[in-house]
Amino acid sequence: MEFWTSLASLMGVWAFCQSLLHAVIPPELRFASLKLFQRLFNWCSTYCYYDITEIDGVNTNELYNAAQLYLSTTAAASVTGSRLSLTRAVNSSAVTFGLANNDRLVDVFRGVPVVWEHVVTQRQSQTFSWRPLPEEKRGFTIRIKKQDKALILDSYLDHIMDKASEIRRKNQDRFLYTNSRGGSLDSRGHPWESVPFKHPSTFDTLAMDPIRKQAIKDDLDDFTTGQTFYQTTGRAWKRGYLLYGPPGTGKSSMIAAMANHLSYDIYDLELTEVHHNSELRKLLMKTSSKSIIVIEDIDCSINLTNRKKTAAASGRSHHEMGSPPEMRGGAAEEGGNSITLSGLLNFTDGLWSCCGSERIFVFTTNHVEKLDPALLRSGRMDMHIFMSYCSFPALLILLKNYLGFSEGDLDEAVVRELGEVIDKAEMTPADVSEVLIKNRRDRDKAVGELLGELNARAVKKRESVGLMKERNEVEEEEEEQEKRALESPKQGCDELQEESNCEKGEGDDSEKPN
Repeated sequence: MEFWTSLASLMGVWAFCQSLLHAVIPPELRFASLKLFQRLFNWCSTYCYYDITEIDGVNTNELYNAAQLYLSTTAAASVTGSRLSLTRAVNSSAVTFGLANNDRLVDVFRGVPVVWEHVVTQRQSQTFSWRPLPEEKRGFTIRIKKQDKALILDSYLDHIMDKASEIRRKNQDRFLYTNSRGGSLDSRGHPWESVPFKHPSTFDTLAMDPIRKQAIKDDLDDFTTGQTFYQTTGRAWKRGYLLYGPPGTGKSSMIAAMANHLSYDIYDLELTEVHHNSELRKLLMKTSSKSIIVIEDIDCSINLTNRKKTAAASGRSHHEMGSPPEMRGGAAEEGGNSITLSGLLNFTDGLWSCCGSERIFVFTTNHVEKLDPALLRSGRMDMHIFMSYCSFPALLILLKNYLGFSEGDLDEAVVRELGEVIDKAEMTPADVSEVLIKNRRDRDKAVGELLGELNARAVKKRESVGLMKERNEVEEEEEEQEKRALESPKQGCDELQEESNCEKGEGDDSEKPN
């Protein structure tokens, strides 16, 4: 009881002294004294402080939003309090957490500790404003040592912005876009229609030689981190990939794996729905950065065949039909589609191709020999990726994906037989996957049926090669016979001509006088 009485007395004395100071000392002197005290404190302190407010004037502070995302990666491990703030953004499949109100955490950057505090205070009553401000005033306060000031201002803030962009891209759901039918616009005036992209393909599940997969991944990573390189060399920040090979070799799965690896959106361009080169440029302008623009089966979309191979045929039809070749095919064959090869080349490598940044172009085809060489050169299709038949390393990946086999689970004799027959069978990963899917409940049965299918295809392939060889030999023999038959009459005519010349000469000699 005596303690509380003494405490109340002390508080009363402090209140009396405070009111006496307010009455004796003018407000200007009190403000100057407080300011001087703060300067002395800052001069003696080894720390400096930086405030990052949520709103800068009337605009949202982008650095504040970036700091929220960045701190969500370290809040769980470093937060000192027992309360976290959980959020989930629009179009996001992940829940992020961060600092609660007036809590703090310690981050370490290049060995330098940085103390973050989330400061939330009530905002004073607002005057009339066209844009009302939130009732709470939010911000972050950064505390660092003065000797580390240069490091923080030069590198740490840029690191926060880059990390926040990466987190935002990974948390946000990706979309698959396709151009609207006939060039029409959607309700928002956009020429692209979208659906959420949920394809599960990754480079780990892709049936391909691991060495080739790693080379493709390294090339993609070099592209995404090469902004400075592209600016220094004066190149547009884009890259082209050509995927070619037989049907069923995983070209579409490769595109999905690239999108999931980079966290990019996909724009699936249907060329048959684009009528003019200008419409093609407008579609390109409406694509976003950090995206993959795909044209599948480009050899079947419009007439973009090899001009060198078709020049002779076009010339013959020009003489036969009496009309210039450029008046036929192309637009007429495509039902009004007037996209030209020049328009597509400018789309991928012209001035319009650099209206955005960090874009990837992917073309797929089953018959690369049908495409014009101008479309395949470096700068347009920088990396050519052959999607081959299922190889032995790819087969092991499929066995792991569908049946759960790992190294050592299969009998060595079975593995040896699979390795010997897989290249001879020329079986696509899609066909191998179908055999495994049908028998996935019984792993031994699946392997046995796959082995039987591979052997059957290898035998069939060997027989077809033998028949092809015999057919070629017969055709060569027939060509030789035709050649000899054409040469025989010529020789007979030459002999008859010589005999007639001889008889004529003898007749002339008999007519001469003795």
